[in-house]
Amino acid sequence: MLALLLNWLLTALLFIVISKLPFGVRVDSFGVALLAALVFGALNAFLKPVLTLLTLPLTLVTLGLFLFVLNAAMFALAAALVPGFRLTHGFWSALAGSLALSVLSWIVGLVFSPGR
Repeated sequence: MLALLLNWLLTALLFIVISKLPFGVRVDSFGVALLAALVFGALNAFLKPVLTLLTLPLTLVTLGLFLFVLNAAMFALAAALVPGFRLTHGFWSALAGSLALSVLSWIVGLVFSPGR
């Protein structure tokens, strides 16, 4: 339970960091970032597995590259659902934001759990 709470807070902090980068992702406040992280996590937990299964043939044909589009779609859907979380350049902001979130989460995971 504590790990889930820490992951949620970390994702919210990473949303704030990404909003400071020139990717076209805007987050109005830390409260909005917390809500965005919650919605993004829920979408990734419930909707993404279904969409991954439905798009499996396309993912196989593109050798897995379609998963980047799927991640961007989850990011964009979270932005559409959370007021105060905006993408200024549409899909491209979602793609850049989702890639940045993945890379930053990976780096933070390396730093805070080096024994794994």
